Amino acid sequence: MQELIPLFLGLVLGLGLGTLRPGIRLPVGAALSVAAGVLATVVTGEFEITWAYLLVDIPLVAGAAVLGLTMGRQLRPVKAR
Repeated sequence: MQELIPLFLGLVLGLGLGTLRPGIRLPVGAALSVAAGVLATVVTGEFEITWAYLLVDIPLVAGAAVLGLTMGRQLRPVKAR
């Protein structure tokens, strides 16, 4: 259940990245994935056990962001493409 928070944050991040210019998506997405991964670790309380959970949450957010970006591009109306 605790892994739903990084997944949700990543999907929202990916949908938001779709509004940015292609040249800045990667650096902004990487920075925000790290920030959202840290936020997810703190919100779920996993940091109280060990900060090593960051090694799980950051890639989980980044992967979900890629999925969210892909979904956002596929769901965009045809006229906007």
